[in-house]
Amino acid sequence: MRYYFKRLDESEIAMIKELFVSVFTKEPWNDDWSDENQLQLYIQDLVGQSNSLTFGLYEENELIAISMGHIRHWYSGTEYYINELCVSTSKQGKGVGTLFLDEIEKACKGLGLVHIFLLTENNVPAYEFYKKQRFHELKNNVAFVKEL
Repeated sequence: MRYYFKRLDESEIAMIKELFVSVFTKEPWNDDWSDENQLQLYIQDLVGQSNSLTFGLYEENELIAISMGHIRHWYSGTEYYINELCVSTSKQGKGVGTLFLDEIEKACKGLGLVHIFLLTENNVPAYEFYKKQRFHELKNNVAFVKEL
């Protein structure tokens, strides 16, 4: 397999949206991204800001993994805050996610970043995947949401 990793920008939004929707509208997430305008705004929020940091992994010319987030300055150092990370459903369980995260780590170190931070649910396969990749669960942190 011929993979290549690169930093993505707004010029790749169409491919990013296609992969994002193909993964997150299926099990176990079942997100409803049928509102094209809301999808465009969301992806633009993640990819099109001055502190956005988006990476992609390609197999030949096909985008098979994306990571969208931003650079966040924190008291303990500057970090990559990942809002969304996904691997094409057909490539999951084949080492692609591990390869992708290894490349993300190298790129972040090259940018002088000291942490990668992300959130996931504890009842989805991604939870075990991140633990296997040596991410540490923050036991004292809690996510809150309030519906309006």
